[in-house]
Amino acid sequence: MALTRDFKQTVLARVQADPAFADALFKQGIEALLAGDVDAGKAILRDYIKATIGFEQLGTETGTSPKSLIRMFGPDGNPQARNLFAVIGQLQRHAGLALCVTPAPAPRPRSACGAGNAG
Repeated sequence: MALTRDFKQTVLARVQADPAFADALFKQGIEALLAGDVDAGKAILRDYIKATIGFEQLGTETGTSPKSLIRMFGPDGNPQARNLFAVIGQLQRHAGLALCVTPAPAPRPRSACGAGNAG
């Protein structure tokens, strides 16, 4: 389902007014990427970029054209790791954050068989 313009404007206003919300949105985008949900991660980071640094400034600071960045974070974008990590690094510097990965136990897989069923 596509997001409405009103919702996107609400997110934009909230990011600009609440630094903790902006940081949480950035973190959520990275966590989605790490969890393998690349489409959601790109969408969240795209909204974060629009609401904070903007694609023009990000392009200048990463040495990548803004149009390439917009395509990279678009629905059909397939960013190379080198470009994605350059963007994430710049977003961290811009936000004054240093993100780190902390291992957490993975959810236990559910058995296809019910408890007590051997086969």
